[in-house]
Amino acid sequence: MNERLLTPISTAELERRWAAVRKEMQERGIDALVMQNSNDWLGGYVKWFTDLPAVNGYPRTVIFYADDPMSMIEMGAHGGRRDLKGGDEVHRGVGELLTTPAFTSVAYTDEYQAEIAVDALEHRGCRSIGFVGKGAMPYRFVARIEQDLGGCAKFIDATEFVDRLKAIKSEEERDLIRKAAQMQDEVFTRVLKKIEPGMTDNDVTALAQYEGRLLGSEQGLFLGSSAPLGQASRFIDRHLQARSLKPGEHFTLLIENNGPGGFYTEIARTIVLGKASNELIDGFESMKEAQAHTLRLLKPGASCAKIAESHDEYMRGRALPPELRLYCHGQGYDLVERPLVRCDETMTIEEHMNLAVHPGYETPSIFAVICDNYLIESDGPGACLHKTAKQVFEV
Repeated sequence: MNERLLTPISTAELERRWAAVRKEMQERGIDALVMQNSNDWLGGYVKWFTDLPAVNGYPRTVIFYADDPMSMIEMGAHGGRRDLKGGDEVHRGVGELLTTPAFTSVAYTDEYQAEIAVDALEHRGCRSIGFVGKGAMPYRFVARIEQDLGGCAKFIDATEFVDRLKAIKSEEERDLIRKAAQMQDEVFTRVLKKIEPGMTDNDVTALAQYEGRLLGSEQGLFLGSSAPLGQASRFIDRHLQARSLKPGEHFTLLIENNGPGGFYTEIARTIVLGKASNELIDGFESMKEAQAHTLRLLKPGASCAKIAESHDEYMRGRALPPELRLYCHGQGYDLVERPLVRCDETMTIEEHMNLAVHPGYETPSIFAVICDNYLIESDGPGACLHKTAKQVFEV
């Protein structure tokens, strides 16, 4: 395979995915699936079908046909076209690579990719078209396709069955997910060795990103902040990470980058530059227990809504706040993918899902959190994928 590819997925794995999708398409009478992503944080559909991520806000459109190699539309010259016939070693499974200079920041180019997609769908006589992740696509992209083809084609939302196929990981995918967690353990170890007073919050997260890139990561989030003991040390993004660490303070760090192959896991721990307070340790231990409570419920066939309800009861029983956002969810090529363990999720837990479990709570004096990943086995979660000790670290 091309030497420029960084940890490519195998062609056999891609073919497994394509066959599973085409089986579902045949059962539903779907001629083509249309998807578009523009980033590799929450844009995993394109990556899952092609092993090529969408990046940097530049839209990449993929049309997956029931009986033909894919069409791919991306940034490039006006009218660009390469006939690959499904045999290119980088664009595997792609029959034609089409280009146009469209930018999401330039409104008059909003329909450029849609015009090309319409032509490709018309050329193949597609009459039943499924959108995948329609809510993440630009409005004018979707509207133009529906407007131009609405007289001869019907449109359906195909996201649900694709989501389920993505959520259940193959053996090859599970192996790469384990490697992502191992990478994050090593990143955290390297940060522990180098964190010191005088570093800014940005210095710490930049160090984590740097070490991850050396270990094969391509993308991710690195959230955290420092604070004196007695003040909450929250997950904060780069724009607010100018503060400098001082002796005796603590830092809560989230490492949520993808590993070799592009699969995400995430780990969160708290580091104290000195001696941890009892409040901080007690808060962490309470979330460690909350994590264990959820893990006992994560069994194949379990209802995500009922697990979330049980977690909230657990928290309330300890005078802690219920979860109002998201504390447990699937991961793969997306930082967050289904299933979500909360009241509005209809998908159930299944074997071979990859779940991040990160209960937490915040008060003015403490931000208590723990985060680790688990693969679901036939009788429940396997061993924690992260081997980093579940503790508050004192350095």
